[in-house]
Amino acid sequence: MRVLSKKISWVGCVILVTLGQASNGTRAQAQTTGAVTPAPVIRYIDQTAGMSADEAVTYALSHNGDLLATRKEIEAAQALVKQAGSRPNPKLDIEGSRQINGKDNSVMATATLPLELGGRRAARIAIAQSELELREHELANRERLLAADVRLKFGETLGQVFKLAFTEDLLANNQRGYNLIAARVNEGATAPLEQNMALVEFNRLRSMRENVEGKVEVLLLELRNLIGMPPEQPLRLRGDFSNLIDQLAPIAIETERAVRERPDLQAARTMESLDAARIEQARAAGRLDAGVMAGYERMNSSFPVFGINDNGQLQPVQDVFHFLKFGVSLDLPVRNRNLGAIEAAIVETEAARRRREFAELTARREVAVAYAKYERAARAMEIFRNGVLDQAKANLDVIRQTYELGSNTLLDYIAEQRRFIELETDFIDAQLATYSARVEIERATASPELIKK
Repeated sequence: MRVLSKKISWVGCVILVTLGQASNGTRAQAQTTGAVTPAPVIRYIDQTAGMSADEAVTYALSHNGDLLATRKEIEAAQALVKQAGSRPNPKLDIEGSRQINGKDNSVMATATLPLELGGRRAARIAIAQSELELREHELANRERLLAADVRLKFGETLGQVFKLAFTEDLLANNQRGYNLIAARVNEGATAPLEQNMALVEFNRLRSMRENVEGKVEVLLLELRNLIGMPPEQPLRLRGDFSNLIDQLAPIAIETERAVRERPDLQAARTMESLDAARIEQARAAGRLDAGVMAGYERMNSSFPVFGINDNGQLQPVQDVFHFLKFGVSLDLPVRNRNLGAIEAAIVETEAARRRREFAELTARREVAVAYAKYERAARAMEIFRNGVLDQAKANLDVIRQTYELGSNTLLDYIAEQRRFIELETDFIDAQLATYSARVEIERATASPELIKK
C-alpha cells in the first residue's frame, strides 16, 4: 500500500498530487461503500498564494483589536503629557456690594496667579512621561506575546493540515485496497470476512479524517480571531516545518539580551521610575507654595449729612474711591507636610524594585526552559527522522508482501498500518514540538525575528 512520501512526511510540505482523488473504479466503489470523497487539502493550504507565519504576524499587529485599543491608550497618554506641561490658569474674582436702603456700593476685581513652587510642575510632567513610557513598553510586550501566540497557533494549524494530508492519502490507498479485496471476494479467491474487515478499517480512517479536518477548521477559526480576521474570510496557509534545527546563540548571551531588551522588563524598570517620580510629587506637595494676587476696587461711599462745597452750597457728603490691591497668598506646610503620601510612595518604589527583580529572575528561567525544550524536542525529532520512520515503512511493506503471499493475515497488516499511522502522526507532533520550542525561545529572548513588520 502506498503511503505519504518521505519528503512530504519529513519536511511537512504539501503533497504534489491532489489527495483524495481515486480512479473511476474507486469512485464507483465509494458509492457502493457509502464513502464520500474527502475535500482536498488545498482548501486549507496554498504554497504559492497562502498566508505565511510572518504575514500572519504582520496582519495581527495591524488588525488585532486589543493592540488597536492599546495604541489609542498611548495616544491618550501622549495628550496627558501635553496637559501635564500646561501651567495653571489664573483666577479672576469679581465681587460687588450695595448698601441696603442707601446709596453706597462697590465693585472689586481680583486676579490670582498660582506659582507652583517646590517642583510641582516638574514632578507632574515626570509622572506623565513615565506613564506614557510604561504604556509604550506594555504595547511592545503585547506585540511580543501576540506574535508568539500567532506563530504557535499557525504551527498547530499547519501540523493538523499535514495530518489531514497524510490521512487523506491513506484513505485513498485504503479505498484502492478495498476495491482489490472486493474483486477477489467476487472471484471467490478471498473470504467475505476480509472484505468486511477492510471496510471497517476504511470507515475508521474516514472517521479519523473527519476528526482531523474538524480540528483544522476550528484552529483556522481561532487563528482568524487571533489575528483580527473575520471568521467568514477565506484563509489558506503557506509554510512547512523545514529548517527547524539551527545554530543557536549561547544561552548566556541570549539570557542577558532578554533581561536587557524584553519589553515587560523594561516596563518593570519604568514602573520604578514612575514610583520615584511619585515620591518627588508627594514631597513637592508638602513644600511651600504661593500665588501672587492683584486687584482693583471702585467704592462709592456717602454719609447722611450735608457739607458746603467750594461755592458755599450745601451738598451730600459723597465720593468715589479707587483702590489698587496686590499681595501674595502662601500655602504654609505647617500642619500637613504630606508625610504619609511620601512614605507610601517610598514603599511602592521598593515593591516595584522587588517585582522587577523577580521578573528578571522569571525571564532567566523562561529562557533556560525554552532552550531545554528545544534541545530535547530537536533530538526527539531527529530520532524519529533517522531511526523510526524508514524502519516503520519497511516493516509495513514487509507485512503487506507477506499478507499478499498468504503468510500473514489481514489483521496483521491492519495492526501494522495502525502502528505506522501512529508513528507518522507522532513525527508530525515532534516537528510541531520543535517548531513551538523554537518560537518559545524567540518569545523568551524577545528576538527581533519574532516580529517582522
